[in-house]
Amino acid sequence: MGGAVPELPMTADGFESRARELLDARAFAYVAGSASSERTAAANLAAFERFRLVPRMLRGTSGPGTRDTAVEVLGTKLAAPVLTAPVGVLELLHEKGEVVVAGVAKELGVGSVLSTASSSTVEEVGAVAGDWWYQLYWPADDELARSFVQRAERAGARAIVVTVDTPSLGWRPRDLELAHLPFLLGKGIANYLSDPVFRAKLPAPPEESEDAMRMAILTWVGLFGNHTLRPADLAKLRDWTDLPIAVKGVLHPDDARLVVDAGADGILVSNHGGRQIDNSIAALDALGPIVAAVGDRADVLFDSGIRTGSDILTALALGAKAVCYGRPWAYALGIAGAPGVRHALRLLLADFDSAMGLSGCADLAGVTRDLLAVPR
Repeated sequence: MGGAVPELPMTADGFESRARELLDARAFAYVAGSASSERTAAANLAAFERFRLVPRMLRGTSGPGTRDTAVEVLGTKLAAPVLTAPVGVLELLHEKGEVVVAGVAKELGVGSVLSTASSSTVEEVGAVAGDWWYQLYWPADDELARSFVQRAERAGARAIVVTVDTPSLGWRPRDLELAHLPFLLGKGIANYLSDPVFRAKLPAPPEESEDAMRMAILTWVGLFGNHTLRPADLAKLRDWTDLPIAVKGVLHPDDARLVVDAGADGILVSNHGGRQIDNSIAALDALGPIVAAVGDRADVLFDSGIRTGSDILTALALGAKAVCYGRPWAYALGIAGAPGVRHALRLLLADFDSAMGLSGCADLAGVTRDLLAVPR
């Protein structure tokens, strides 16, 4: 209102453009890259073009900043239906990236989801985080998986999110062109290096020498990812923790039914932001059928393609209880640290509040399927 021009971008595209200019090429490629031709990532964004909002008028909604956006999902109460998505290896963008993001999310009253592939440990993040969840890449060793989960619970995590679409990493040409996989440089494996079960598998402590670190990295290579997981394995997870369990990476209604039947409390509809398989169905196109398949037996969340407040409104109208938001705040982290993350999240929340009010919604109960036109 004072006419001051903002120093940071005001759109998701703006964050990406600025990050391309400022970030190290390998860091930018790691965040921006997707699988193969990147058609899935493009489809995620294009899907929102097909679901157009039909705003309702003359509903007497309250003014900006006064709409009720509070929600409870998987037993966690949030000021808005938004969580920061689990983005790994944030040290590529900021030395204490995961700690910074968790602190800003707490400040703004939104949730945060910490990746197994983080550069800070669950204990470091738990010390500063508010309402946070732990995302598990289930390793090829159940004892190590159990240790991760129980460490996260002791550190204060409110839910466990099991990612099932990454039994191995997708084909990512941007990283291949730069010969860059950060894990092979010892980055993004802090939770492994600090874990007693993992360390017991090593011939020497990784901090002892370069050779010891190389052996730790090779051990990580043999343990990351698990192609043997089945829905029945959720029973093990239920034995390990009392926390709510969500399964991330589900796109087919039958898979959603199977994991809910196996005991999952939530489904996170996601195609990993397009990073795992090329030419996959857009995550948004999978959301409605999965909501219909599980009904009220599980909380359904959405991830992959959220860029604006209207995108959130669309996902909620299709039945999601909350959304995960990823790449734009990651770019902002690399551009400006904590102020960048705060700016990116505040923009999204203000945009969502505006979209709610202009669509005739005073609270989340008013966000229903009839806000959307028939898909084109």
